[in-house]
Amino acid sequence: MNLHEYQGKEILASFGVRIQRGMVAQNPEEAVAAAKQLTEETGTSWYVVKAQVHAGGRGKGGGVKLAKNLEEIASISEAIIGMDLVTPQTSTAGKRVHQVLVAEDVYYPGESETSEFYMSVLLDRSSGRNMIMYSTEGGMDIEEVAEHTPHLIFTETISPAVGIMPFQARKIAFNLGLSGTAFKEMTKFVMSLYKAYEESDASLFEINPVLKTSDDKILAVDAKVSIDDNALYRRKVYADMRDLREENAIEVEANAVGLNYVDLDGNVGCMVNGAGLAMATMDLIKMAGGEPANFLDVGGTADAKRVEEAFRIILKDPNVKAILINIFGGIVRCDRVAQGILGAYKNMGDAIKVPIIVRLQGTNAELAKEILDNSGLAVKSAVQFQEAADKVKEVLAL
Repeated sequence: MNLHEYQGKEILASFGVRIQRGMVAQNPEEAVAAAKQLTEETGTSWYVVKAQVHAGGRGKGGGVKLAKNLEEIASISEAIIGMDLVTPQTSTAGKRVHQVLVAEDVYYPGESETSEFYMSVLLDRSSGRNMIMYSTEGGMDIEEVAEHTPHLIFTETISPAVGIMPFQARKIAFNLGLSGTAFKEMTKFVMSLYKAYEESDASLFEINPVLKTSDDKILAVDAKVSIDDNALYRRKVYADMRDLREENAIEVEANAVGLNYVDLDGNVGCMVNGAGLAMATMDLIKMAGGEPANFLDVGGTADAKRVEEAFRIILKDPNVKAILINIFGGIVRCDRVAQGILGAYKNMGDAIKVPIIVRLQGTNAELAKEILDNSGLAVKSAVQFQEAADKVKEVLAL
C-alpha cells in the first residue's frame, strides 16, 4: 500500500526522524491557512507547494512549486489542485491531484552550504535481508545515478538477528562525507529511519532528498513509503491512510468482492484459480499471439456468483476482445464450475459481447465439457492447454 508524502512524513516523525514540516490542504483557502500557521510555528516566509499523488517525478511535471508569499500560495495551489499531473511514473493521462502539501522552506542561508543525499530502506532479495541504500547524489533519479555513476551508490546490509548497529549508522555518515554536528545528526537520522521502516512493517522507505541544512541539521524533505499489504491487519492506523482515489478503480472494486485482480494492458481477459496457473495462462495467451488484459485469481470457490463478479470486473476493460477461463478442478469439481459459468453467462445476458474460451481440467472434467458443449451458449470448450491456445488465436483472428 503506497502512502502520500505527508503520510510518510507523519510516520517518520512519530519515530523521531526530523522532517520538513508541512500541512496538507484540499483547496487554496486551506493552503493559505496552512502557510500562515507554518509561519507562526516555524518562522518560514517562503513555502513549497507539493502535489500529493502516488508517483515520483512530481517536480518535472509541474507538481512542486516554490511560493514566496501568501498570494503565490493561493495561485499555485489553485493551479495544482485539480490538475492531471503527468510524470515519468504515470500514464500519459496523468493522475488527478486532489490535495497539496504546503511545506516550510528548509533551504535557508547559513554558515555552511546545504547538501542533498539519497537514502532508502528496502529488502535485498538476493540476501533475504533488509538493506540501506544511500548516495551523495540526492535529488536526482537514483536509476540515472546507478546507470552512469554506480560507484556513488552504497549499500549497508542489516542482520535480522541484531538489527541495525550504531557502527553501521556511523559508516553511512562517513561515506556521505559528513563530519562534526552533521555526522552526529546523520547517525541519529539513520537509526530512527530504520526503526520506522521495521516497526511499521514497510516494504520501502525512500527519502530523496535527505537534506543537510546550512546549520547542519539532517531532515527528510521527501518521503516515498510503501506498507506491506499483508501486515495491515495489525497496522490499523496505517490501513486507514489508504487513498483509494490513487489506486486502479477496477482493482479496488475487485478487492472489495474478494477477487485477486491486477489490471494489465492486453486484450485477452483471464479467469483462473491459483496464482501459478494464472501465470502459466498468461504465458499461454502470449504464445497464442495475444496479450493478457489482467491477472485474476477467483480462488477455490468458482461458483456462479463469484464467476459473475469476475466477468463483470473483466468486462469493465474496453480493450478485452476475448476471455479465457482456465480452471483446475481440485478443490472444486469441474462440473460445478461449468454450471457456475453458464449461470453467470445467462444472468448477464447481452452484457457479454466477446468470445469465451473455457478450459476445465481435474475432477469431472469430461462431464463439465459435455455441459458446456450442450449448453447452446457461445462458449468454446477446451481440454488441453494447446487446444485452449489455438482457440484464443482463432478468436483473435476474427
